[in-house]
Amino acid sequence: MPYAARLLELLAGAECEVGLCVSDAGAQVLATELYADPRLARDEALARLTSPLGDAVHVFDPSDYDAAYASGSARIDAYVICPCSMSSAGQIAGGAGSNLIHRAAAVALKEERKLVLVPRETPLSLIHLEALTTLRRAGATIVFAAPSFYGRPRSIEDLVDTVVARVLDQLGLEHELASRWGEGGK
Repeated sequence: MPYAARLLELLAGAECEVGLCVSDAGAQVLATELYADPRLARDEALARLTSPLGDAVHVFDPSDYDAAYASGSARIDAYVICPCSMSSAGQIAGGAGSNLIHRAAAVALKEERKLVLVPRETPLSLIHLEALTTLRRAGATIVFAAPSFYGRPRSIEDLVDTVVARVLDQLGLEHELASRWGEGGK
């Protein structure tokens, strides 16, 4: 969740219009990883995450199929699932879905829009790898939550930024989060 929080912060700072949908499992991970309280109520965890961002982020319920992200007729530039569980990857790869996150990803794929998935699980089973391969073949970009070290990170935040930088690159957004190969690193 530190990747998601940092990405939201930077998208909001870049004045992007951001729709946020967090699954029930995601809300529990959010509460645990960012606030050290797995029992923190969903609404409280989301409020803590989004309140510093002002009006830049609009939160959608996972069952809100009236959201623009659920329709191909809406003008959406890009979709990011960060972090992306292997359960979500599998459902999306299988053309199934049980929430707005899955539906939005299906819309991105069918409309040939930018879809970036940020898996964070390891190790991966053959089932996971096949799902990710299917998604890549369908047009999704896979950016693993695997920080780089060539820029000599000095903190966890620096490591998080190396992954978020790659997501922002995929979205075509300028940033100075992490050094690029050959620039201050190796």
